[in-house]
Amino acid sequence: MELRQSALHALCMSDPEEKSALALALQAQSASLSIAIDAQLEAPAATDLPGHPARPELKPHTAVARRSPATPEGRAILLHAIAHIEFNAINLALDAIWRFAGMPRQYYLDWLQVAAEEAKHFRLLRAHLQKWGADYGDFPAHQGLWTMCEKTAGDIVARMALVPRTLEARGLDATPQIQSKLQQTGAPDALEAVAILDIILREEVGHVAIGNHWYRHVCAAQGIDPETYYGELVALYEAPRPKPPINLAARSQAGFSPAELAWLEAQL
Repeated sequence: MELRQSALHALCMSDPEEKSALALALQAQSASLSIAIDAQLEAPAATDLPGHPARPELKPHTAVARRSPATPEGRAILLHAIAHIEFNAINLALDAIWRFAGMPRQYYLDWLQVAAEEAKHFRLLRAHLQKWGADYGDFPAHQGLWTMCEKTAGDIVARMALVPRTLEARGLDATPQIQSKLQQTGAPDALEAVAILDIILREEVGHVAIGNHWYRHVCAAQGIDPETYYGELVALYEAPRPKPPINLAARSQAGFSPAELAWLEAQL
């Protein structure tokens, strides 16, 4: 089995369970997978990427309802939104594998690890929703993460800068706040969700660290200063600004330098 073509096949899958199962299966076989590192794979029609189910209904992010986690429905909507982020994160990692040729073998294995862990996160959250009377697809969702994936499809430097270390890094900032709000309710389902988010936060630090590593790698290969160029990419691609409070400890653990953290704080 060849990894990059298999990743593209998984990306095009519309069934969430099949997609997540294939990501996990590929990771389980990672030691024996061949990788066509230099192959330029033929892209499918844009309408086929990414494969996603008929539900949830996809809306602009401004049209997606938010609810207080103080109510069972509000918690279901919140956890559904996070499950959709994790579903999209599977797609983002798979896209990083198939789309960009000519990278070291470890690059592809790193993003396969990310895809598999995102699949695990999605399954944990979906099982939680099902246990408490809901399911993935029950509420509308948006495609904000995938939009940036499309915008950076032709530039691996921008992709590494603006997906893992920008959009996904925002999860490092937001997750502790979400956990605190859930904890305050004292509801059994909320406390179970907090424990799931503990797992996700811990592993997302590793995902952002992978993004930081490969961002610096591609910058070095092109003779680019990663710290100064990052701000240029944020402006060029109109990437969203960080929202306070920044999780300095988690971002530092994920490989952000003191200068980068200071720059982020200055953007608030």
